[in-house]
Amino acid sequence: MRGLSRRCADYPQSMSQSLSPAELELARLLVEALCLEDITAEDIAPEAPLFGQDADSLGLDSIDALEIAQLIAQQYQVQLKADDENNKAIFRTLRSLSAHVQAERAGA
Repeated sequence: MRGLSRRCADYPQSMSQSLSPAELELARLLVEALCLEDITAEDIAPEAPLFGQDADSLGLDSIDALEIAQLIAQQYQVQLKADDENNKAIFRTLRSLSAHVQAERAGA
């Protein structure tokens, strides 16, 4: 299995917040593309860190970031560049990633 290595039961439910329709769509794509087992898109808190080993993060890694960038390019025609100085902020949370994608699509 790639991506999330812990079970949905380990994900902090107190982090649960409402997902916007765009965030939910992106979360569903991430769950499917990254083969995140035992978690659904609805389980992803929009403000939880996507990367890292903190208890509240999804625990994704740099390989997952590459897959996410490719997925977003295919699905939304938005290019995420590896050398973009804003990547840390863009990939911080599902909410920040979704906001970036939506802003880029609106500007296209």
